[in-house]
Amino acid sequence: MTEQPRGNSLRTVSFLLIAFVIGAYVGYALYSYNTQPTISTLNARVGALEGQVAGLQSQLSDLQTRNATLAGASLNALYEQVKDSVVMIKGLIPSTNILGQTTYSEVLGSGFVISHNETRLVVTNFHVVDGMVNGSMAFLDGDAYPFQVLGKDMYSDLAVLLPLAPDNKLKPLTVVSSETLRVGDQVVAVGNPYGLESTLTSGIVSALGRSIQTTSGNYLISGVIQTSAPINPGNSGGPLIDIFGRVVGITSAILSGSQNLGFAIPSDTVIRALPDLISKGSYSHPYLGVTGVSVDYIIANAIGLNYTYGVLVQSVVRDGPADRAGMRAGTQLVTIVGQQIYAGGDLIVGIGSDRIKTMDDLSSYLAVHSVPGQTVIFTVVRDGSTLTLAVVIGIRP
Repeated sequence: MTEQPRGNSLRTVSFLLIAFVIGAYVGYALYSYNTQPTISTLNARVGALEGQVAGLQSQLSDLQTRNATLAGASLNALYEQVKDSVVMIKGLIPSTNILGQTTYSEVLGSGFVISHNETRLVVTNFHVVDGMVNGSMAFLDGDAYPFQVLGKDMYSDLAVLLPLAPDNKLKPLTVVSSETLRVGDQVVAVGNPYGLESTLTSGIVSALGRSIQTTSGNYLISGVIQTSAPINPGNSGGPLIDIFGRVVGITSAILSGSQNLGFAIPSDTVIRALPDLISKGSYSHPYLGVTGVSVDYIIANAIGLNYTYGVLVQSVVRDGPADRAGMRAGTQLVTIVGQQIYAGGDLIVGIGSDRIKTMDDLSSYLAVHSVPGQTVIFTVVRDGSTLTLAVVIGIRP
């Protein structure tokens, strides 16, 4: 066997070593080049995640601050802030007995001072002062003064009074939009339940957008605040206060037999109606001219509707806004779980871009988002087909 020269072996090893080093360098360079975009992408993602974490930390900080405010809110401090602005309203209601004699019964309620265009006024409920004679309002220190009724509205259960009292007695509360409220927010009611003056009760907002019957029984008061703050006779007309001492509602009613369930007219209703009540003595409500029933699964299944929500039109007032727009009432009387309703009428499922699920939704939309003379587009279902009707909103008679 022939032995290879030693120098050739060394040259071969050197060549292989140099080739290995060059290959390793080229491979590293290619790896770095190929992975650079990935690293840049990961860096970008990490930066985005850090931004999201910072946003979440900010939200958490805001939530902690809000919870601390709620936990630290002193009810006594709120009471001290508003007590001198709440009044007890008293008066007499005359009636005639079977002998033709006039008798009187005492009524009482609550009210609170506000400022409108630098004029001090008192807001209360319509049903507190309706038919009242010899009315007066008493402040916490016992001083009482007569008042004049500037305006009142049965349909929103509101009245605005001009107190005949010196300016130094009239300390107005701040009224803010009830749109600031959320379910679960803490609220307090200040009033005179059963004549027990300047009583504070507390609770939470348990629901929004409710509707309650007016004292006349013919219409609904819409957008009502439901609260767990105890409300009793004599509270009517008093303020519903948020944790910052601002008026967000006017306590109005309780349900007979209910526990921890009271209602307040939203402050937005006061803000909307106040200018007309002062200048005209009344307020013009939007009017559709229909009666209806809220549809649910049971009703839909019983009469063959494809929708499990909406307002099924029961009657349409002749020559009213809905009638002029061609809206149709039910014609077939049916009984569903003991309830008699008319089937076959239009099913209102939307107004504009808003879904209408119940009569509460319909009443609230009209009260908040429409005015007399405005054209509003209704979406209705008729004989299985969907169509739109343009309704010119009228004035409630």
